[in-house]
Amino acid sequence: MAPTVPHPRPALPGDDDAHRTRWARWYEDELGWATVRAPGEPVLLRTGTHFDVLELPAEAGHAVLRRIGPTGPVALLGRRMRLLLAAGSAEEVPSLLDWLEWGSVALDLRATGTGGLIAAPAPPDSGPLPSGGAAVWLRPPVPGHEGKRALPAFAGIGGSGDAPDLVRLLAAAATECHRTRLTNANAKDLNGTTELPKMRQAQPLAFS
Repeated sequence: MAPTVPHPRPALPGDDDAHRTRWARWYEDELGWATVRAPGEPVLLRTGTHFDVLELPAEAGHAVLRRIGPTGPVALLGRRMRLLLAAGSAEEVPSLLDWLEWGSVALDLRATGTGGLIAAPAPPDSGPLPSGGAAVWLRPPVPGHEGKRALPAFAGIGGSGDAPDLVRLLAAAATECHRTRLTNANAKDLNGTTELPKMRQAQPLAFS
């Protein structure tokens, strides 16, 4: 008689909450980060105390990481990427974009600081994700190593350690967001799809 394979156990109502409780404890106990949680709701992280967040399209975000190399923790949620910045950096973003002459350009770039909330990515080695998926870490935070100097920051608010300066990060992010927007717009104009013809894909854009 052939051995029987049990059917996958359906998720129980409390399973996701158990996952989220373990996630919240990891952030609170291992990193000392403030969380917001309620039964049946995703775990949220408060921004503005230990870190701020720069959010952009994932396509542009991957290009930024290739350009600038190692940075602070990076999370992915669907088609959006979130780069952690030193706390207080979000307030500097609008004026720095103006200074870099990107202030008048429509960029899909958003900074979140004091008073903000973001979905908590699954902690490293957290096992299966709860139903509905979740944000994940591409570069997870390391307990004891995510101080201010480890996160991108403007020189005026400290943080010139291992991470790139905030000005350099924003310059790369603005360029790649604009590049992505133009590439996608050109693709739709040319053939009504989101893919460029191979000949056009091989041609570099006229800015860096």
